[in-house]
Amino acid sequence: MKALAGFLLVLCYLAASHAWNCREAPRLSNAAQIDAGLGKVVAVNRYNQPFILIGTRWYRLSTTSLKHVSVGPAGMWGTSTSNRVYKLIAGNPQISSGLSMQQVDAGGDGQVVGVAPGNLVTYCLRDRIALAYKGVGSLSWSSLGRRMRYYSCSPNNGCWGVDTSFRVLYTQRIIPSSCGTSGWSFVSGQSMTMIEVSTDGSVFGVNRRGQVYQRIGISSRRPAGTAWRYVPMCMSVRHVSYDLGRLWVVTTSGLLMQCTH
Repeated sequence: MKALAGFLLVLCYLAASHAWNCREAPRLSNAAQIDAGLGKVVAVNRYNQPFILIGTRWYRLSTTSLKHVSVGPAGMWGTSTSNRVYKLIAGNPQISSGLSMQQVDAGGDGQVVGVAPGNLVTYCLRDRIALAYKGVGSLSWSSLGRRMRYYSCSPNNGCWGVDTSFRVLYTQRIIPSSCGTSGWSFVSGQSMTMIEVSTDGSVFGVNRRGQVYQRIGISSRRPAGTAWRYVPMCMSVRHVSYDLGRLWVVTTSGLLMQCTH
């Protein structure tokens, strides 16, 4: 596996884009999903083992199996293979009672958002509940009335999602204290399987062909941006996350890369 990884990464270096410089990130074998926020990086592998990056090494968060993890202003949250929701408190995942979620995101302005399994209805956990939760009691989620495959929020650029038809949606504002939104609009030009908006408002997504795109032209006048820019990668990609100038990339073969430009 290491020899194959090295060979594939050499191909990446040879095919490097003039705009992005990608190299192997601290090695995490069989990476499946990654999330970066507020200077922290968390990930899970194909065996549903959660990790956190400290320096140049990955450390196992706990023995609890998690298939998706997220870190942001609302703390560190995750979902299990049985779609139970966890909050990591002092490094230990604390299971919550209440609704099940297949994916959660903690990157908003204190609130947590999630996608329920089965019907794919989106929900929001108000900031005072999310921030105060200590692992005791049931979480009261508010329905947002949209069906999505994936959902991500930022304190500086609203929320972005991918609906059941792989279309990209955007809402400029979500009120953390009530989970009210400013209304959803479709963002044309690309269909995606997943999309992430970072703390600083940067937006990256992956389409069904495993290609990476960045939303450009984002400003106070045009918060949804103006166009999609293709980010060349030498391998098919399954997941991305961006924070503090670094684009973290998980390939479909389980390799983990870190890109800058």
